[in-house]
Amino acid sequence: MDLPVMPPVRPMLAKSVKGVPRTGGLSFEPKWDGFRCLVFKDGDEVELTSRNTKPLTRYFPEVVAACREQLPERCVLDGEIFVAVGAKLEFEVLQERIHPAKSRVDLLAESTPASYVAFDLLALGEDSYLTREFSERRAALEEALGGLTGPCYLTRTTTDPEVAEEWFQQFEGAGLDGVVAKPLTAPYEENARTMFKIKHVRTADVVVAGYRLHKNSTEERPLLGSLLLGLYADGKLQHIGVSASFTEVRRAELLEELKPLECDIAEHPWGEWAQWAIANPDRVPGTQSRWSAGKDLSFTPLHPERVLEVGYDHMEGRRFRHTAQFKRWRPDRDPASCGYEQLEEVVSYDLARILGAT
Repeated sequence: MDLPVMPPVRPMLAKSVKGVPRTGGLSFEPKWDGFRCLVFKDGDEVELTSRNTKPLTRYFPEVVAACREQLPERCVLDGEIFVAVGAKLEFEVLQERIHPAKSRVDLLAESTPASYVAFDLLALGEDSYLTREFSERRAALEEALGGLTGPCYLTRTTTDPEVAEEWFQQFEGAGLDGVVAKPLTAPYEENARTMFKIKHVRTADVVVAGYRLHKNSTEERPLLGSLLLGLYADGKLQHIGVSASFTEVRRAELLEELKPLECDIAEHPWGEWAQWAIANPDRVPGTQSRWSAGKDLSFTPLHPERVLEVGYDHMEGRRFRHTAQFKRWRPDRDPASCGYEQLEEVVSYDLARILGAT
C-alpha cells in the first residue's frame, strides 16, 4: 500500500458544546453512533483502523468488500462503521462484531452486516487533503462518493443551523447520537479537537445500589471508583449503569458517606447474580464479557435506600449508553418510585430517510 496519507492516523476529534452553534461558517452533519473508522484503500488493498489506530479489518470483511467495490481506486476516508437493525442503529449489536474467532466473525458478517458512512476526506488519488479547508474536502467527497446507496454511504451535511436543529431533534429516533459541527475553513488536524459535538442532555433519578473501588484505591486510603445505579421495573431493581468521574477528595468522602448502607450480597436485590459470572445481555454487575476480560468487576452492595439525580445523554437498550454524571442527592425521593417511566421516550425515525437523502 502506497498512499499520500499512510497509517497510523489518529482522527480529528470534537469538543462538546451546548446547543447548535449559530455563529455561521459551520457545516453540520449527523453524529453517527458506531465505531470511528479510517479507510485506507489502494486498489484491492483495504485497511480499516479505529480511533486509536488499532486494526478493524478482520472484524468487518463485508465492509472491506464494499470498500473495494464502491470507493475510489485510491483514497483515505474518515467515517463510521455502524450496524442497523430495521430502521435504527444498534450499537450493542455492533459491539458483538469484535470477536476473536474467524468463524464467528464470518457468521455475524452475514447475519448482522455492517455498513460504512464517510464524512471526511484525507486523500484521493495522488493528493493529500489534510491541509485543505473542509469546504474543499467536502466538495471532493461529494464528487467522488455521490450516489452511494450502501453498504457505503456519504453522510448528509447542511450549513443551515435550523436544519441542524431539526436533525438533532429527529434523528435520535433512528439511533443517532446528536449533531457534529465543522468549521468550513478548517484543515484536517489529526487528534485535535477542532470540531464541535452537540449531544442530548437529560436527567433521571436513580437508586444507588452499590459501588466499586477505584483502581488507585489502597487499604490505607480506600477510594470509591464508581457508583452502581438502578431503576425499578415490575418490582425488580434493574442495573442501568454507573456514575463516576469524582475528585480524589470526593471519592474518599463518598466511601464514608455510604458505609452505613453496606450489606451482604444475600440481602441485596442483585444477590441472585452472585452465583453466575458469564456474559449476559443486561451486563449486570459482577459478570464478565469479552469487553471486561481480566478486570475485577466485584462490587460492594448497598441497601437501595438512597436516590441520586444523574445526567445522561441517551439509552442503549435499558441502560445508559455512557457513564452518568453525578448531579445531586435526592433525599425527597422514595427509591421504589424510581422507574423507567420517568425516562424520555424518543420518537422513532426511519434510518433509511437519513441514508437515502442527499
